[in-house]
Amino acid sequence: MVTDDDPRLQGQERYLQGATLTLRPWSSDRPDWDHDHCDFCWVHLGDHVFDDDPETQLEGWATADSKHWVCRTCFEDFRERFGWRTGPQPTER
Repeated sequence: MVTDDDPRLQGQERYLQGATLTLRPWSSDRPDWDHDHCDFCWVHLGDHVFDDDPETQLEGWATADSKHWVCRTCFEDFRERFGWRTGPQPTER
């Protein structure tokens, strides 16, 4: 269980409380943008594993506008606390 003194909590409730997040592969429509970070633990989310960060995740939970990304671990850790709803999931191929 996450406690109030968890160092990953840095005021994200201002923009993520009650948000709808969708699990999807990381992508960007900006050609100069090659990754994002989890809004909680700062792990890389990208379309490839970075040499300097073997923990890079290729998919994560994102807001509809892709401004905020949450890794799988932090999603599970904070899902209940933030009251997140989940959007449509990608279909398996």
